[in-house]
Amino acid sequence: MLQDRIKEYINEFDRFAAGNNIRLTKVEPGYAEAEMVITPELLNGNDVVQGGAIFTLADIAFAGAANAENKGMVTQNSNITFLRPGTGDKLFASAREISRGKSTGLYQITVTNSAGKLIASGQMVGFATGRPLIEE
Repeated sequence: MLQDRIKEYINEFDRFAAGNNIRLTKVEPGYAEAEMVITPELLNGNDVVQGGAIFTLADIAFAGAANAENKGMVTQNSNITFLRPGTGDKLFASAREISRGKSTGLYQITVTNSAGKLIASGQMVGFATGRPLIEE
C-alpha cells in the first residue's frame, strides 16, 4: 500500500526526526499520526519537552499527511500554540488535511500526551514541490 511505503520512507530517511525519537505510526490520505519517545535529551531547563522537539513532532505528522498520496509537499508556513508542558513517556501528534489545492494545502495539527491531554495545537501550510516523495 502506498501510504505504508510513505510512512516507511519518512521513518527511514528523516534523520532529524529519528534522532529525536520521532516516528510516523499511521499514514492515510490526508491524515497521519506520529509519536515521540521522551528522553532526557529532549528536556529543557524546566524539565519539560523542549518546544522545538514538540514542533518537530507536529511537522513529521504534517509530512505524513501532506505526502500521503506521494504528491510532494513541504512546510511553507506554520503556527503552533503550546497549551501545557510536554511530560510523560511519549507525546503524540496528528495532522488532518483541511484543504488542498494545486500548489498549497492547509493542515490542522494536534499534539497530546499519554493521558490524551492537549499539549499543542496549530496549523501548517504546505507548498507542493511538483515532485513525488518516492519513486513508484
